[in-house]
Amino acid sequence: MDLARSVPLFVLAALLEIGGAWLVWQGLREHRGWLWIGAGVVALGLYGVVATLQPDAHFGRILAAYGGVFVAGSLAWGMVVDGFRPDRWDVAGALLCLAGVAVIMYAPRAE
Repeated sequence: MDLARSVPLFVLAALLEIGGAWLVWQGLREHRGWLWIGAGVVALGLYGVVATLQPDAHFGRILAAYGGVFVAGSLAWGMVVDGFRPDRWDVAGALLCLAGVAVIMYAPRAE
């Protein structure tokens, strides 16, 4: 697996999906309006495109691994954008998820 390509794609996918969901949240829950919602929908659509650029050809594997990236990325987004402070259990859970990503995506396979 090409780590130099795969990892940045996971990071970009996380920014697009989490950012898109946050924009929709802001548009609806914080009453910021349709422009925010529309920008969120566009970002979510781009997330779907970026996921297809992963070097592995297996949809299920990519999305399963991305789930772990999403967990860690969501906590990081909350810290940076919303002032959320994760506790040690949040951090431990995120690290476990990222370990799962590493196993799913980068374990040696005989394929």
